[in-house]
Amino acid sequence: MRRMSLRPTRAGAVVLCALLFFAACIALTAWQEPLPLQRGFIAGLMLCTFGALLFAFGRFATALLVGGGLFLLLKSVAELKLRYLDSQLMPSDFIYYVRTSLLDTLRHYPHLYTVGIGLCVLLPPLLYLVWRWDWHVLPSRPRPRRAAGMRIGGAALCTLAFWLCMLPTGPFAQVHSRNAWQRMSDDAQLTNFFVNLHDADVELPAMASDAVAERDWGATAPGSLGSMPPPYPDIVQVLEESTFDPSIYDACNVPQCRVAMFRPDARTRAHGVLRVHTFGGGTWVSEFAALTGMPQDIFGSGGMYAPYVLAPNVHDALALQLRRLGYLTIGIYPTSASFINGRNAYQAYGFDHLYGADELGLEEWEESDAQMFAAAKRIYDQVRKPGQPVFIMILTLNQHGPHDHQPMATLPRPFRNLLRGLPANTALNFDTYLSRLHDSDLAMRALEHAFLDRPQPTVLLHFGDHQPSFNGQIRNLSRRLPPALQPYQHYLTYYMLKSNFAGPPLPAYPMLDIAFLPSMVLQAAGLPTDAYFTAASGLRERCNGLYSDCAVPGLLASYHAWTIGRLHVYQ
Repeated sequence: MRRMSLRPTRAGAVVLCALLFFAACIALTAWQEPLPLQRGFIAGLMLCTFGALLFAFGRFATALLVGGGLFLLLKSVAELKLRYLDSQLMPSDFIYYVRTSLLDTLRHYPHLYTVGIGLCVLLPPLLYLVWRWDWHVLPSRPRPRRAAGMRIGGAALCTLAFWLCMLPTGPFAQVHSRNAWQRMSDDAQLTNFFVNLHDADVELPAMASDAVAERDWGATAPGSLGSMPPPYPDIVQVLEESTFDPSIYDACNVPQCRVAMFRPDARTRAHGVLRVHTFGGGTWVSEFAALTGMPQDIFGSGGMYAPYVLAPNVHDALALQLRRLGYLTIGIYPTSASFINGRNAYQAYGFDHLYGADELGLEEWEESDAQMFAAAKRIYDQVRKPGQPVFIMILTLNQHGPHDHQPMATLPRPFRNLLRGLPANTALNFDTYLSRLHDSDLAMRALEHAFLDRPQPTVLLHFGDHQPSFNGQIRNLSRRLPPALQPYQHYLTYYMLKSNFAGPPLPAYPMLDIAFLPSMVLQAAGLPTDAYFTAASGLRERCNGLYSDCAVPGLLASYHAWTIGRLHVYQ
């Protein structure tokens, strides 16, 4: 065993440099987290990693260099992804993103090649020199069994300490307690990465036997014929961020609460209450459900990270079905197309192209509905080809929270102090919402004029993706809802489905699950459906518009056995 000496030696210099490097790594990683508890969490994980490597290698400086370097590399990758792809690093990136998009990213950012080559060239000789000159801190002779036991036991204890730090109920429980939006959008990059290791687990829903699935759904296997011959109608679908019908609230009793975009007219084919699966945020899971026909929560906690962990495994979706029918499928995004893995997710959903704010010439996060709709029409006019129908998916951000970051005096006069009898901050949130809703309503009329007031057959769907939280205050506001809908009051928005041509009547439901929007759109457009969407329409009819809450015993399990187990729509 080499003696540890305080005299200036080559080994001592190596250890000193390694200590300085590890301290720098802590400063550049753990101390960059915004909150003290988050800094302690990452620093604790780094110390546990160092301890495990120390017992595994038996060398002090090597453990410092590798342990600190791993966290510094993770932080660097997170910064690169945030800078170039505008989204947080997720554990699933090391499975899905590397597999699907790494080469494409390197092609667009060639200087990353230089970084990778430099690491491959410089790291091996550096590690070799450190290993050769390092202090040996564990005896290897004359009792190798004892040394091996110390190594295994010490590494196991440090690994156990790491595991305890990672427990949602452990010493750092508070860092696990934030919601998905906070974890995917704040500056706690490393904290979010490690916390999401727990939350990204995907579980398949319960399934019945193959025989039961065949009995219940075998008749849907051939698919179904449509009611419209080619050429097929265009389809325009609008996800209205954080939008709901305010007239269901007792406090909203003024004319500005009754908005035309929620009211049926001569072109309306179906409308009503939409049951969603998220509250206050999580627009991306509403996207997933409205495009794939599956609510994210059937896949467990990992479903909340649908664009990362679910999208790569989707093998049938609305855009995929439409593309098989000859449609050009495009998405219109109010942020960077790569935000929260959007570009990769939309490619998996079947879109030919996703236009981000930069391609649209808009300022991301700041667009009004009118700007988004005008951009969508401009792109439509550019890409449409004679005889080819177009499917457009538009996302808006006009109602994205917060709704109280500007004082009441900044609102247009008709919306200042509009609602009475509410606490001041709640009134500010609601009045701001109504002001923005007025703008959205005007923009929706212009969108209808652009796409419905014309000879080209067109289907138009717009729907709310979730309720805003108003900083949690909306939960306490009383609503006018039928008793059957009261248990879902925080998960109710709206949908409006119109067309400029006549068609068979569409069914009406007391409450429609967002996962059934794709089948409703296909039915409104009179399009043929494959086995999956034929089964989805059957589930919608037999469960009266409900999905997870279907009242028919065992039907959902057999449906999942058929669609996921037999048709492999998710694999």
